[in-house]
Amino acid sequence: MQLVELTEYLVKSLVSNKDAVEVNVAEENDMKIVQVLVDEADIGSVIGKRGNIANAIRTIIQASSYHNKDSKVRINFDAK
Repeated sequence: MQLVELTEYLVKSLVSNKDAVEVNVAEENDMKIVQVLVDEADIGSVIGKRGNIANAIRTIIQASSYHNKDSKVRINFDAK
């Protein structure tokens, strides 16, 4: 599964407004930067208490990236 599709799948499974989810990827040096935008009402569901859910998503995406011998990944979560 590709990086964007996996990220979208994980985030959309957590939010109530699935149409508002946007995932953009930019490359900077050897690193891919994934920008995840969700509805303002759903940002808490994606981040979780003390960032636990966001960190779990980061771990899954980074493991997938390393498994596919892809570059390093950094993920940013933000509200629209």
